[in-house]
Amino acid sequence: MLADTATRCGARGAALPHSSRLSSPLNMASASGFLSEDQFMCSVCLDFFTEPVSIPCGHNFCKACISTHWKGKEQCECPLCKEKYSKGLKLCVNTGFREVVENFRKQSVSANNDVLVKAGQVPCDHCTGKKLRASKTCLVCLASFCETHLEPHRRIAALQRHRLSDPLQDLESNVCKEHNRMLELFCRDDLTRVCVQCTEHKAHDMVPLEKEYEKTKAQLEQKKEEVQEMIQERQRKVQELIDDVDMRRKHKDEAKVNSSQVFSTFLVSFDRGLHGLVRELEEKQRAAERQAEVLVKELEREITELQNRITKLESISHTEDHLQLIKRFLSCSSSLPRTKNWSDVSISGQHRVEDVKRALTELEQTLAKEAERASRDFKVSCDKIIGEQTEKRVYTCMDLEMLPEGTKLEVIRQRFEVDMTFDPCTASDLLVFSEDLKQVQTPHVVWISNIPQKFNKYAYVLGNQGLSEGRFYYEVQVARKTGWDLGVARESVRGKKKIMPNPREGVWTIRLRNSNKYSALKNVSVNLRLMNKPERIGVLVDYEQGLVSFYDVDTSTLIYSFTGCTFNEKIYPFFSPGLPEDGINGGPLVLSPAPLKSSTAIEGESTTQKTDKFYAAIIFLVVVFFHFIGWM
Repeated sequence: MLADTATRCGARGAALPHSSRLSSPLNMASASGFLSEDQFMCSVCLDFFTEPVSIPCGHNFCKACISTHWKGKEQCECPLCKEKYSKGLKLCVNTGFREVVENFRKQSVSANNDVLVKAGQVPCDHCTGKKLRASKTCLVCLASFCETHLEPHRRIAALQRHRLSDPLQDLESNVCKEHNRMLELFCRDDLTRVCVQCTEHKAHDMVPLEKEYEKTKAQLEQKKEEVQEMIQERQRKVQELIDDVDMRRKHKDEAKVNSSQVFSTFLVSFDRGLHGLVRELEEKQRAAERQAEVLVKELEREITELQNRITKLESISHTEDHLQLIKRFLSCSSSLPRTKNWSDVSISGQHRVEDVKRALTELEQTLAKEAERASRDFKVSCDKIIGEQTEKRVYTCMDLEMLPEGTKLEVIRQRFEVDMTFDPCTASDLLVFSEDLKQVQTPHVVWISNIPQKFNKYAYVLGNQGLSEGRFYYEVQVARKTGWDLGVARESVRGKKKIMPNPREGVWTIRLRNSNKYSALKNVSVNLRLMNKPERIGVLVDYEQGLVSFYDVDTSTLIYSFTGCTFNEKIYPFFSPGLPEDGINGGPLVLSPAPLKSSTAIEGESTTQKTDKFYAAIIFLVVVFFHFIGWM
C-alpha cells in the first residue's frame, strides 16, 4: 500500500490542478524505513491524509476529498489513473494507514525545529509547554493553530467551513471588544476598524479593511513614484542650469572677441568704452553665476527634502499593521513639503552675442549723426526704458512659483488684475445687478425672458472681459454668503439652456454650499478642506499654461488649482451668487475694483513683440552709452 502511495504521489502532477503545498517537504525516518512526506499527502487537497481510503485501483485519498470529487457525477473515476467505477462504490477508512499518517505527522512536527515559535512569530494558542508556530488563524474560533491542532479544522465538516487566514499577531486587538467579532471593516470617516455589527458606523463610508489596505498600498507606491519623478526633474534642472552657465561663459568669450575687433578701429577714442563693455560682460556673467548658484542650492535642498520623504514613504510601505499604514500614509501625504514648479525657471537677463554685434554695428553706422541728440537725451531715455523693461522683466517673465507665498499674490494683483464687471447680456433672469455692474444677487421674485445669450434656468452670469492669451486676475467679495460658484468658462457656454459646471462642459469652478462645504467641480467633485472661511476670493487664469488658480485673498493662500486645462477658445469669468435659502444667502457677490490699466494685461503684447522692443531698446542704449563714455 505504501508503495502504491509513493507511485500515486509521483504521478500527482497529472492530477487536478492545485496551488503549491502549504507545508515544506520533510525527509525523516519512520518505522517502516525512509519515507518522504509526499507519500503521506493526498493528491487532491495536497495535505496529509485525513481519514484515508483506498479505491480498487490502489490509489489513496482523503475520504472527504474523493467524496467531494465524485459528488454529482454520473460515473466515478480515479483522479490519477482515470479508471472508472460504479457510483455506489463503498469507501472504507484504512485505519492502519491512518495511524501511520498520524504518527508521521506528529513526528514531522516534533522533528522540525522550524515549527517552534520564534521571536516575531505567532504561537499556537492550543499548545501546552513548548509553543509551536501557528500556521493558520481561525477567524471564527478567534484562535491560532499549529499544524497538529489545525487537524480538526481539516477533518470535521463543520470546522471546514470556518474562515482561515495567515497567522495574525495580537489577535485580541483585531477583535471587537463589544461584539467579539473580527474587525474586518474600515471606517473612512473615523479612520478606524469596525466589525459588521458596529451600528454606530452604519451611516459612515465603510469598506473591507483588506481592500482599503491594498488601495492605500497602491496609492503609496504611486506617491513614491511621483516623489521620485520630482527628484529626477530637479536633478535634470540642476544639469540644465550648469549647462546654461557654460553656454553663457562661451557667449561671453565670443562677445569679448567681437567687441575687441570693432573697437580696434577706435583705439584712442573708445579705449575706456572697450574696458567698460568688458567689465559689463564680466558683471553679467558673475550675476548669472550667482543666480545659478542660488537656484542650484534651492534645487538641491528640495531634492534632499524629497529624498527624505521617499525614505519615509518606503518605511511606511513596510508597515504590516493595516490601520497604522493607512494612518501614517494619510498623515505623511498631507504634509508633503511645498516645492516649486521648476519647468520654466532659467537664469534671467540672458545676454546674446548677436545682440552685441548688432549694437556695435549700429554704433559704427550712426554714432556721428546721433551723437549730439543722444548725449542730450541720454539720462531721460535711460531712466524711462530701463525702468519699464525692469518692471516687465520682474513681473512678466519671473516664474511666480519662485516668489515667497506672502508676496506672490501681491505681484499677481499688481501685474494681472483687471477691472471686471458682470455682463448682464449673459445673465440669468434670476439675477439683479447694481448700476455699476459690480454687484449681483438673486432676489426672491424673478421674471424669465427669452434672450438666447442668457442662462435663463440657472443663476449664472459671465464677466465682461474675455481672455484668449496671456493672464488675468480678478477678485470677488463673498462675505456673508452661504453659497456661490466662481471660476471661468468657455465662450461657447453662452445661452446654453442646461449646463453642468465641470471641465468637460468647458467650465472650471469652485463652489460653496450650506455655508461650509467647499468643492472643486472637476469631472468627479473634489472636497476642499479650508482652515478659514474666505471673504475674498482671487481667481488667476494663465491661458498658455492651462492654469486656473483660486486664492484666499485675506490670508494670501492658495485654495485650489486646475492644471492642464484645455481652453481651445476665448474664456470668460463665470459667477453664480447662488439661490436664497430660507431668507439667507440673499447678499450680493461683489467684484473688487482694480486699476483700469491692468485690463491691458488681457490683450497684451506677445512675448516676441515684447522681446523685440526690449532688445531694440538695449541696442539704442548701447549706442548712447558708448557715445557718452567716449566723449566724457
